[in-house]
Amino acid sequence: MMRNLLLLLLCLLPTLTFAGEAKDIADDPVLEHRMMLLAEKVRCLVCQSEPVSNSHSDWSKDVRQIMREKMKAGATDQEIMDMLVERFGKSVLFDPPVDRETMPLWLAPFILLLLGGLGLFYQLKKRRSQVGEAVLSVQDEQRASSLLNEPALNEKPAANKDSQA
Repeated sequence: MMRNLLLLLLCLLPTLTFAGEAKDIADDPVLEHRMMLLAEKVRCLVCQSEPVSNSHSDWSKDVRQIMREKMKAGATDQEIMDMLVERFGKSVLFDPPVDRETMPLWLAPFILLLLGGLGLFYQLKKRRSQVGEAVLSVQDEQRASSLLNEPALNEKPAANKDSQA
């Protein structure tokens, strides 16, 4: 009897668990939608590959809350982005502006592609100059011909034995 009661309590245990804290959202759905659109453009500095809108890090939650507060205070999207860049640097943006500071970031893929192409061209040219026509000695040619069951290139075809008879 006690065993059955314990088994029943263990079966009911999963129903007592809670899913956790609800997501933080603004009272105004229009404001929340605007914040989420803006948060898509901001990189989570903890996760690096996720936008702030999808990240579950504490840093991202704080940034979303700051964005909500600034929007309620009447700040424009550009003002909010400028504030985030001022605080955290241009690395917080998924699409950083092209300027003197970020130029290496924008040019690096093209430079690496060019260097890779030049390296490949150099290696192919070097390989082509190293590989010449293979010249076989007469003995090697005869051995190769015998292995392939073909007459050697330097040998003259033998007269047809059937025609001599």
